[in-house]
Amino acid sequence: MKTILITGCSSGIGYDAAHGLKRAGWRVFATCRAEADCARLHAEGLESFPLDVDDSDSIASGVAEVVARTGGTLDALYNNAAFACPGAVEDLPRGALREIFETNLFGLHELTCRVIPMMRAQGHGRIVNCSSVLGIVGIRWRGAYAASKFALEGLTDILRLEMSDTPIRVILIEPGPIASRIRANSIPHFEHWIDWRNSPRRAEYEAKLLKRLYQGGKPDRWQLPPAAVTAKILRALESPNPKPRYYVTTPTWVSGIARRLLSTRMLDRLLGRG
Repeated sequence: MKTILITGCSSGIGYDAAHGLKRAGWRVFATCRAEADCARLHAEGLESFPLDVDDSDSIASGVAEVVARTGGTLDALYNNAAFACPGAVEDLPRGALREIFETNLFGLHELTCRVIPMMRAQGHGRIVNCSSVLGIVGIRWRGAYAASKFALEGLTDILRLEMSDTPIRVILIEPGPIASRIRANSIPHFEHWIDWRNSPRRAEYEAKLLKRLYQGGKPDRWQLPPAAVTAKILRALESPNPKPRYYVTTPTWVSGIARRLLSTRMLDRLLGRG
């Protein structure tokens, strides 16, 4: 039975991936930040233990737990844990960017570097990083999240090049709009960091972002369920020759094509309509 470690499994993409991969025959280590979430997943039949990518000690203990349970092997890592902090770029304090990069990039990187030696020793492995359509193009109010995903794209591209002389494959999953709790989970970060009431863009916050953030509104017409991401993860894991990138949802495909074909000004006009 092949083994995979997944981060951020309490809900959404990570939760569906954990159950979907288990059904597909994988031995899944479904990790979460909170012990209560791990207990819930354990009750649902998953192997789950805490792993907080913001905490180096937690990363070390999580990898040690994998080693103890497998005897020192791991076939795949799916780096999924991430969060968003919406707000205009000019309103993002340094602390907000530091916090989101700790989770979306730095913790992911540290965990990856801890599992690579196991994969080298066993002679194979797959590292799958969850990026986003916002790692391809950026849109208003998503500056912090897009910056972290653009950085993840670059780091992953270089790791893929550097691992090309090894049997370790490095892959990006790039979802677009997916039904998840990422918007609701972003509210505490927004409230903590964004002083929108004193922003020169206060009227825009009130007219656009606050309504979307707190009222939700209709789902994006292109939105897909998390199972669509799980299906691409399975392809990335089980294909003999996996692609470097797997797009999920129509907006991701359109954005990828637009990024390659349009000038910066034309792309700005297109994205400015959103």
